Amino acid sequence: MIVKEGLDGLSMQKLARAAGVSPATIYIYYKDREDLIIQLALYASEKLTCTSLENFDPEMSFEEGMKLQWRNRARFFTENPTEMLFVEQIKHSQYYERFVEANKEHFRDVMRKFTRNAIKNNELIELPFEAYWSVAFGPLYQLIKFHSQGHSYANKEFHLTDELMMQTLQLVLKALKP
Repeated sequence: MIVKEGLDGLSMQKLARAAGVSPATIYIYYKDREDLIIQLALYASEKLTCTSLENFDPEMSFEEGMKLQWRNRARFFTENPTEMLFVEQIKHSQYYERFVEANKEHFRDVMRKFTRNAIKNNELIELPFEAYWSVAFGPLYQLIKFHSQGHSYANKEFHLTDELMMQTLQLVLKALKP
């Protein structure tokens, strides 16, 4: 419902009608509309974090770790298109800070260790976090967006392939190497 109608389109009454339950039933599980949205955001954040870190070891080489991160994230978003759209809505809402906080400590610790190892091993240039994150993952997220839309800005049909994703990743790695 949120993905289809936006955050403003969600009301407990509409949700209850769609679920075929009384609004009181929903209030048994959630304090109010905001609590429901926050709980959904926390669930999506945890699911994204778990998928992103699946089989990931911060001791991996930078290239291998990035390949795994890209594949894990692409898999999450392509297998969970509704969650992807929900996460995009949360990113542009007042709930974003709570979304980020959900699994922040563990995820941040793992990724910090990974990037520090890569810098120490001379596999990654040291950059401000925002610059690193934009270069490291921005291209992937744009490819995923094209894939989910089914077309690119050139208005041609688009489907993300592993080959194209790895080709793009090689450019990213080249840009981030010392």
